[in-house]
Amino acid sequence: MRGGRFFQTWFMLAFKPREPYASGMNAVKQNAGEVAVVIVAAGRGERAGQSAEGPKQYRLIGGEPVMRRTVAAFADHPCIGRIVIAIHRDDGELFKAAVGSYGSRVEAVTGGATRQESTLFALRALTDEPPGAVLIHDCVRPFLDSELISRVSETALGGTGALPALPVSDTLKRSGAEGLVEATVSRDGLHAAQTPQGFPYHPILDAHEKANSAGRLDFTDDAAIAEWAGIPVRLVAGSPDNVKLTWAKDLDMADERLSRQGVFPDVRTGNGYDVHAFGPGDAVRLCGVEVPHDWALSGHSDADVGLHALTDALLATCGAGDIGTHFPPSDPQWKGAASRIFVEHAVKTVRDKGGRIANADITLICEAPRVGPHREAMVAAMADMLGIAAERISVKATTNEKLGFVGREEGIAAIATATVVYPGSLPDG
Repeated sequence: MRGGRFFQTWFMLAFKPREPYASGMNAVKQNAGEVAVVIVAAGRGERAGQSAEGPKQYRLIGGEPVMRRTVAAFADHPCIGRIVIAIHRDDGELFKAAVGSYGSRVEAVTGGATRQESTLFALRALTDEPPGAVLIHDCVRPFLDSELISRVSETALGGTGALPALPVSDTLKRSGAEGLVEATVSRDGLHAAQTPQGFPYHPILDAHEKANSAGRLDFTDDAAIAEWAGIPVRLVAGSPDNVKLTWAKDLDMADERLSRQGVFPDVRTGNGYDVHAFGPGDAVRLCGVEVPHDWALSGHSDADVGLHALTDALLATCGAGDIGTHFPPSDPQWKGAASRIFVEHAVKTVRDKGGRIANADITLICEAPRVGPHREAMVAAMADMLGIAAERISVKATTNEKLGFVGREEGIAAIATATVVYPGSLPDG
């Protein structure tokens, strides 16, 4: 499974928290400093395309170089001692800038022409103070977590190789001539290998030396060299997060994901309240719908108490005052005006500030008339005014249990709540 497709799969997964590896972690802590790390970072990353930032291990994701995120995962882990990074001979300055404050925790060696040769050079750099175990990791896998490091370290310190892997879930096909499918390959027992791969130090160094002397340059990972040399390799649980950044789109998706972390959307809620008394008439206007009744509602406009409350709720989400600020009752031009005008003005005010209306909720408080038979028409009218789906609008009605002016049937009150999403994110603090 190549980087891009694997990365997309990773984004769709819902991960369960793993059981903490308490016993393994304790064992690893007791061997703190006995585990070294080799990070392979000498490649040119040609499949990711060209960038002014340099090869992909130096590209920025979430505002930090890939290499720094990878180094940080190991440097901040309590079981890790020395960290050696194999870099290209031309990348000295890029390396220093990338590791930043972690510079005192890492040692750089010049890599070779292949990944295999670079790994050997880095392993040799540890011979002066040989560790008990070594983890070998691709620099462009920056999303490894501490639990994965602990699992691999514990196994390697136990005397065998450790290969983090995930069971293959895709159906596998073998191609034949002219790109035709030749056969379906069973997935039973198949796993996708990851890094860091861990090994007892001296056996894996010897295996690399023998492979180099034999001219064997065709191994695709360090576990393959270990298998060839007769070192037992044990599978340990990998992590779906631990993807390899291979293609340009992988870097873009990683950057997008990290840029969203810790960012809370700017969701604002506004409330509105209004009340109008009854006066002479034979219908009331509620939420944009005329409802037959023994009385009308009195007011400077059409006295639609529901829409007035909604207007205030919308304006409140962006601090734009209230309905009286925009439509003063002292202004004769609004006498008898349809309250739809007020709502549409509030909607425009919200949208001019980049807001998107998520929902509106109106509660009408009255003993009469009955609202239920007209609810659907009210929702449809407001959906048209707000420009949102009817399912995002709620109209409810309740009585005041014969209490107060509403209970005495002297008028109708309304409470409205509007939720609006604005561009950007919540400010810090």
